[in-house]
Amino acid sequence: MSDSSSSLRERPATAERPSTAVSAAPSDPFASPLSSRPPSVHYVQPSAHSSRVSFPDAFASRRSILSQSAFGVPAYSSALSGAARLSAGPGVIVAPPGSPPPNASAPAPAKKLPRMKSHRLPPGAEVPKPWVQGKSARAVFSYWIVYLIVLVGISIGAVQCWLTFVRVPLDRKPLCLVLDQDFSDESTVFGPNGTFFREVNMDGFGNGEFEMTTDSRNNSFVKDGMLYIVPTLTSDNIGTAAVFDGTVYNITGCTFNITRPNNGYIEQDGGLVFDWDSYYRSCSAVSNATAGTVINPVQSARLTTQNTASIRYGRVEIRAKMPNGDWLWPAMWMLPTQNVYGAWPLSGEIDIVESRGNGLRYTAHGSNFVQGSLNWGPAPDLNGILKSSSWWTDKRKSFGADFHTYALEWTPDFLRIYVDTRLHTLLDLQFNEPFFKRGQFPQTTFNGSTPVAVQDPWINGTNATPFDQEFYLILDVGVGSTNGWFPEDQGGKPWLDQAANPPHDFAAAIEQWYPTWPSNVEDRALVVDYVKMWRHCEAP
Repeated sequence: MSDSSSSLRERPATAERPSTAVSAAPSDPFASPLSSRPPSVHYVQPSAHSSRVSFPDAFASRRSILSQSAFGVPAYSSALSGAARLSAGPGVIVAPPGSPPPNASAPAPAKKLPRMKSHRLPPGAEVPKPWVQGKSARAVFSYWIVYLIVLVGISIGAVQCWLTFVRVPLDRKPLCLVLDQDFSDESTVFGPNGTFFREVNMDGFGNGEFEMTTDSRNNSFVKDGMLYIVPTLTSDNIGTAAVFDGTVYNITGCTFNITRPNNGYIEQDGGLVFDWDSYYRSCSAVSNATAGTVINPVQSARLTTQNTASIRYGRVEIRAKMPNGDWLWPAMWMLPTQNVYGAWPLSGEIDIVESRGNGLRYTAHGSNFVQGSLNWGPAPDLNGILKSSSWWTDKRKSFGADFHTYALEWTPDFLRIYVDTRLHTLLDLQFNEPFFKRGQFPQTTFNGSTPVAVQDPWINGTNATPFDQEFYLILDVGVGSTNGWFPEDQGGKPWLDQAANPPHDFAAAIEQWYPTWPSNVEDRALVVDYVKMWRHCEAP
């Protein structure tokens, strides 16, 4: 046996094993000794009538250990704090983790909240029942007056609609067909037996237009049941240099002698003489770079029914598609067969539809606008067109994009122009007063520099005068003008109406406007599907 064994045996008998129990003896001799280890947390079953959960006090030491760890004060600590509050009895304030122990004195009781006011009726009080009580006369009146006003408004609106409907003037007289041209056969359109006559002219037709009108098939022809009126460049025929300088151009087939009153003869010095000045302007032109004169830079066509069809009251209907291109001026209109009341505008003019080929961004009514109007007045500088003119717009689409139907209804009592439907009215004029009174013309005007009194040329007529005579139809495409149809400073207009040579300025700006003209004929031309004319079967 080793020395260590002997030393153990030699220890004193009084040595005892260290005790882990508490030095104080338990009061209950049958209770288990307390352990030196921290007690475990035990769930305490709440009583059947309790809404709180209690935890043993040992849980506080476990919480203090967690609060001293590296976790700081996490959400778990807050949960423990909440649990401690639940375990505390009413009126006990639980300190947050890490706080010093509370004062040993008894906590102050919590302040009681005031009791909510009761909404119960006191005993014996009667429950109000307003729905069984009779309504006051004021309340009944206030209720029914609203319905009464609505009913009156609806009734007035219905009566107004009915009166407007029955008062719309309509031409109820029987109509007889005068012209029905569907352009299925070109031989019935042009030539000796044709409906339309081609005017050949270079004088600008009183508007200062820049085109010449020809009888060439380049400018007017029939194809696939449609009539085409197409503007083309004069330089395509004679060259650009000839347009601007050194050329005398005599138009072939000039119709001045046919279309002018009295075959071109005018009264002068008590007799009739041939109007040579007007003839030369109508049938020839000279280009001179020094003088700034040019040959008409554009060729187009002007077709009329002057020799074949005219009406005095009735109806005209045309289905057509407008041309596109800057400074084009398509028109379908009417002039009197005889200037009964004098030269234009004394005998009147009916513009069924006019338009401009400029695009939708043009600020003076471009190709998405169409206009109808009447021209009339006691002198060339006194035209009442502003009192008998109106327009319709498609807003977002050109009238050159599709075909539209343009109609004229004309009676002794009214004149109406519309596109596609009567709801799209271009002009609706009642003949309810004499035109001279309607015009409110001044008492004097000027003949040159001489003032002259303004006379009523229709004094012996009716309220419809001067629109009480025979009128014939004209279809044409003009180009430019100096009469104000294209306003100054609008759309980059390349000429001034009062300039020395507007046709020269227009021709010189060809690089500006010609690219806007479509290359295909269908979009550049005025395309007409059909033309129909009716007149009153019985003379009024």
